[in-house]
Amino acid sequence: MDVDKVIKELSQHEKKVLLTLQKLGGRETPETICSNGDFQQLVEVMNAASWLKSKHLVTIEEHIITVYSLGKEGDIFIDKGLPERRALQYLADHQGKASLQDLHGAIEDQEIPVAIGWLKRKGWATIRKEKNITLLEITPKGTEAVSEKDTDHDLLLQLKKHPEQSIDKQRIQPLLTRKQVIREKEIITSTIVLTDAGKQVLKKGFDIEEEISQITSSLIKSREWHHESILSNDPLKKYYPGGQKVITSDISHGADKRTSDITGKFYPAGQTVFRHYDIHAFAPSTFGGKPHPMVSLISHIRQIFLAMGFEEIQGNYVESSFWNMDMLFIPQDHPAREMQDTLYCRVPAEIPIDDGKLMETIAHVHEDGGETSSTGWGYSFSKKEGNRALLRTHTTVNTIRYLYHHPRPPCKVFSLGRVFRKENIDATHLPEFYQIEGIVHEEQTNFRELIGVLKEFYRRMGFEKIRFRPGYFPYTEPSMEVDVLWNNKWMELGGSGIFRPEVTEPIGITNPVLAWGLGLERLAMLRFGVTDIRDLYVSDFDWLQKEPLP
Repeated sequence: MDVDKVIKELSQHEKKVLLTLQKLGGRETPETICSNGDFQQLVEVMNAASWLKSKHLVTIEEHIITVYSLGKEGDIFIDKGLPERRALQYLADHQGKASLQDLHGAIEDQEIPVAIGWLKRKGWATIRKEKNITLLEITPKGTEAVSEKDTDHDLLLQLKKHPEQSIDKQRIQPLLTRKQVIREKEIITSTIVLTDAGKQVLKKGFDIEEEISQITSSLIKSREWHHESILSNDPLKKYYPGGQKVITSDISHGADKRTSDITGKFYPAGQTVFRHYDIHAFAPSTFGGKPHPMVSLISHIRQIFLAMGFEEIQGNYVESSFWNMDMLFIPQDHPAREMQDTLYCRVPAEIPIDDGKLMETIAHVHEDGGETSSTGWGYSFSKKEGNRALLRTHTTVNTIRYLYHHPRPPCKVFSLGRVFRKENIDATHLPEFYQIEGIVHEEQTNFRELIGVLKEFYRRMGFEKIRFRPGYFPYTEPSMEVDVLWNNKWMELGGSGIFRPEVTEPIGITNPVLAWGLGLERLAMLRFGVTDIRDLYVSDFDWLQKEPLP
């Protein structure tokens, strides 16, 4: 241990605690140290002791003690006396005998069972039946107790005068068994003890001197830290903060300009004593307010697409089956349309399609391919099925509607929103989750551009190694799946492809349209190192505080 370095880094309060502790024998409570040292508040001692503990100069021993104070019934018994005492006195005043009925007039009815119970427990009275009358008869022990001091009552008086004090458990136990008579509370007391390192520092010795421990704006503006405030025309006399430092040198004798403070220690003129700090000392972590990690990630993704020249679009949670499924050439008998997979609405149960011509066009595409080169699905299209209301199962419904209203290229749009599916909740599935959707509609666009867009997006997200695999999706052809390398494992993050002609040609689009749909939660699990998707939405305060912003 570098003793000199440790001493330099001690604060005034830390020094005072050490000196006071040494004076008191090296072991004492914070309260005693506070009253015997030059302290204004107990918190000064506790804070200094905590820092001294972190520097291994003291240890803090903690002890749990039990203290007692009066309860609601205890206050009442001080004025009236304990029920058994009043009953005993009544027996003593009536030749040592009394019927239970007589006792009703001496003490309150609700106290009689308590009084009888304690009379028997203390052996002060016996109970017997005589001609169907319950009689109480005082015992010799009870006769002696009448003239003896009431220790229980004295104990109640003691607690009234000095609440929350420690009392022998055996002495107070009888009162503890009574309801609301005594309140019991455990408190922690501390003892501060000098360590060998602390004794070594005290042996080396140090002074308690005035020092600047905090740089404030007023200190900087006043230039007090520089000791340049002139009190007089004498160039040898300068003012120092606090009024305790004055240059007293004598030029005629060739002395250097010096200043002394209240400790008698000398400093060169112009020098200020600054508090030394240990930059390696422990400091508690502080966490400022910040968005939820998922909100930050969504904002980060949004900024990436905007920077890449995309425009954001939004849509409704409740959609018709026509826009959500039929427009994307998903057959009406597709398994995904079943109640087991899709969440249909009761109110409204239907959303009628106003554009009858569009409905007819899409119906023909499903039945026989319409005017496209497709043969369709070969079934009879149901307009009623198309009108069914549901919670959107993907955000592609936003992009297909946008294309319908903006069929002329170029356009680059993305959508980032919640979608809903009838999934059982487990480590990898949620019934409500976010989807990242995007399209590029340009003349002469191709599959290579789709690969380039997705590569650039994931590169900006921090994934350097990306691969693409052939895939199948109902409304894109060709289709591919996107994988990224994470912790030496390839992870699938979404699907992509070029919209099929059955999707684009019915709405007047002849150019290829690049499209992709990516799962946000899967991306978030990789980004945040989460293995259970449910943890993304659990209010784990520790995780929320420590998770850095993307």
